[in-house]
Amino acid sequence: MRRVRAGGFSPTRPFPKPGLAPRAPGRESVAPAAERPAGASSNAGRAGYALTRSLWAVPPVAALALFFLYPLALVVKQSDGYAEIFRQTAFREALWNTVAIAVGATVGALVLGFVLALVIAFVPFPGAKALSRFIDIFLAFPSFLITLALLFVYGSRGMANGLWTDVTGSADGPFDFLHTPWGVLLAEITYFTPLVMRPLLAAFSQVETAQLEAAASLGARAPRIVRQVILPEALPALAAGGSLVLVMCLNEFGIVLFTGAKGVTTLPMLVYSKAILDGDYAGACVVAVVNVVLSVALYGLYRLLVSGKSGSFGKRGARRARA
Repeated sequence: MRRVRAGGFSPTRPFPKPGLAPRAPGRESVAPAAERPAGASSNAGRAGYALTRSLWAVPPVAALALFFLYPLALVVKQSDGYAEIFRQTAFREALWNTVAIAVGATVGALVLGFVLALVIAFVPFPGAKALSRFIDIFLAFPSFLITLALLFVYGSRGMANGLWTDVTGSADGPFDFLHTPWGVLLAEITYFTPLVMRPLLAAFSQVETAQLEAAASLGARAPRIVRQVILPEALPALAAGGSLVLVMCLNEFGIVLFTGAKGVTTLPMLVYSKAILDGDYAGACVVAVVNVVLSVALYGLYRLLVSGKSGSFGKRGARRARA
């Protein structure tokens, strides 16, 4: 006679797995929660999270479409007479002035901003922190305020010409460039340079002093330290600041208007003159569309060039680290 183990199960009958009850007659066993597929709950959770995230994205996308894409579509729809506008001498001159001033102002802001940020970050002098904080306040100034300040200093009746006439006794002063393209260029460089300095100061704050001290102890002079240690770290900040300055210079209106530069007509000024002064809304829409396309194209080209240089600097830095 076979012995039955405790629990009432014969040795020939397999023991049930932990957590499973014997199957009742006429009923199917239900898998416990521990043995359900783990991917089912995780997939459901991911799907719910994706749906929630998509719903949160609907309001900003709708606002963007309503307040930006729809007016832009109306401008494109109302633009007419591209061939006629392209044949006009005023349009070609405005296109050239816009590109030349924007590129020149971007280069000037990059050079001046890099030098000033370098001095503020690495050359100790009294008031450096106050000056760096003033940059944030300067960014809030309207562009026409900077232009008026330059007029007070370098205008035909400004302080510089007044001091010159008082000292020399001459009738006119030597400073008479604000009403030329050089005056517009100076005003834009002055106004947009802080946009380059702000990201540069943030990048310079991440540079370790030990790297600079190690380079100086190995005999590297200041220009070489700047070129091989500081500049590679600052290149992404230069790219960000330069791209922002380029786009804003391409679309700047207030500085050109308040300087009153004779013969300096940019694309934004041409849009204003055609729409407000001439009443040619179709032609103004054509110039506006060209201005938008030009801004996007030059911004993309600038980012492409800068990303290529950034990659080359990164490879050089990696080779120096391996060496």
